[in-house]
Amino acid sequence: MQDIHRVLGALRRPPLLVRAARLGASAYNRGASLPRLIGPGPLPAPAGALARLIEIERAQDTARRDGAATWRAADHVAVLIAVMGEARLLDRQAQENASGIASLRRATKSPSASLIAGSSAGCW
Repeated sequence: MQDIHRVLGALRRPPLLVRAARLGASAYNRGASLPRLIGPGPLPAPAGALARLIEIERAQDTARRDGAATWRAADHVAVLIAVMGEARLLDRQAQENASGIASLRRATKSPSASLIAGSSAGCW
């Protein structure tokens, strides 16, 4: 994960593209966006999706710099939104794993815990 963050930190893109992507990142919908960007099939884990999206974004940036007729700002922004969204998902997963929250949730949602008289376990 450190390598991915280093790659993301090294990206230098025009401020207007970045601002547009930040505005759209709050509405990022993984299920709708990823298949359109990386193709149909099962959705990869955030790390795998992010690696693929970084490749796509690099190609978009190369096309932008070269003045390619196929480059579209809207497509580039869509990829940047997905990159930001997947990076946030990856960070959230890392925080949950580090804090043990996922394990705590699994433990307290067990059916046997909710059967204990007076227990509020499993009542999320």
